[in-house]
Amino acid sequence: MTEKEKMANKMLYDANYDKELLIDRLEAKDLCFEYNQLKPSNIEEQEKIMKKLLGKTKGNFTIVAPFWCDYGYNIEIGENFFANHNTVILDGGKVKFGDNVFVAPNCGFHTAGHPIDAERRNKGLEYAYPITVGNNVWIGAGGSSDA
Repeated sequence: MTEKEKMANKMLYDANYDKELLIDRLEAKDLCFEYNQLKPSNIEEQEKIMKKLLGKTKGNFTIVAPFWCDYGYNIEIGENFFANHNTVILDGGKVKFGDNVFVAPNCGFHTAGHPIDAERRNKGLEYAYPITVGNNVWIGAGGSSDA
């Protein structure tokens, strides 16, 4: 089983030294960087990058830069999704947002967890549990959700 498969199955996986996951994260970070450098008025290019980055999007969404995530492909957003400045999604596990979700500034969604014992943690092992946000939810400024 690959480290990516372990990650998807909520098992301990090598997050820091696995080449496939390192490449996936770098590709996502590059897309986030590109997105974050766009002019706010360049909505068409913003949408194009987000559709390439995120695992699933519905018709209407807005994500205000800066935005950061680990992989992107584990993120699904519903219709009328809005995320304000400084949204961070650490998506080792699936992160699903329903329809009509509004995320205020400086919010984080963190699926990653780390072993308590230093020996396994120092090997770069972690686990990721999913986060699901239902429909018609507003998450206030500075909020975070950990798996």
